[in-house]
Amino acid sequence: MSTQAAQAKPGPTDLALEIGLLLLLSLIWGSSFTLIKVALATIPPFTMVAARVTIAAILLICIATAQGHSLPRRISVWLAFLVQGLLQSALPFTLISWGETHIASGLAGVLNATPPIFVLVIAMMTVRGRRTIDGQKILGVGLGLAGVILTIGFDARQGLEAAPLAQAAVLGASLCYALAPIWGQRFSCLPAIVTAAGAMSCAAILMLPAATVLEHPWTLAPTAQALAAVIGLAVVCTALAMVIYFRLIRTLGPLGTTSGSYLRAGLAVALGTALLGERFTWSVLAGMALILAGVIAVTASPSRRHGEKQTG
Repeated sequence: MSTQAAQAKPGPTDLALEIGLLLLLSLIWGSSFTLIKVALATIPPFTMVAARVTIAAILLICIATAQGHSLPRRISVWLAFLVQGLLQSALPFTLISWGETHIASGLAGVLNATPPIFVLVIAMMTVRGRRTIDGQKILGVGLGLAGVILTIGFDARQGLEAAPLAQAAVLGASLCYALAPIWGQRFSCLPAIVTAAGAMSCAAILMLPAATVLEHPWTLAPTAQALAAVIGLAVVCTALAMVIYFRLIRTLGPLGTTSGSYLRAGLAVALGTALLGERFTWSVLAGMALILAGVIAVTASPSRRHGEKQTG
């Protein structure tokens, strides 16, 4: 194995640290669904996302500069940052925020637990990925998809005409979250803070014009609670989370990084029920159970461990 590849995988002594960071990232992003719901009360989706990524970008650039890092100057790197910012932040943040204007934050969290499933499906489309596919992973994909169908199917029967489209938007965000770490592997030679700052800056460049044209943010009158939620989203759920995220892409890889999604889903449901009074139905519980079972089957597959040993 090459030196770069060896550095990309955690050794036995720091694996516990990487798992701890994965758990922390799951907790941070799980809380984001509740904060989004609070912010949406008086701040529309595009404006909220634009503020979130802009504040995070400024903060990340300041931290990177304070640590003595400089942003890359090559156009090719910034074009790659632009794709990363679109896949990891601008597009999924907008899809989730719009989706939560029509569905509960807990349901959004459940549907957004599916990135590991998408990662595996994408892997199955490549020659290298197919070599690591086994029956357990295929079963996991089936269970996860069944959970998504069960969750959407039962909720759609409640007569909310916009709900199926909103749920599809959240699933679209999951697909973005599956593609983002795969694309993000190309930044393994850069410090995590530099990658986070570059990608978030590009996300801000994409979102600020959209919010200005579509929602005229200067006409809004957001509440203090909504503003506090946006600040929390920007500082903790975006700036801090992105630094952890780009580190984990290097150490755990795309599938390992997205495997924390099921914890994110559980926390999103719990916070939505406890803090926002959202209804928690048995159909959502059953769908979440199937999704979690599928994710666990995918990420705990023996062939994955065997494959890692072979490449080590």
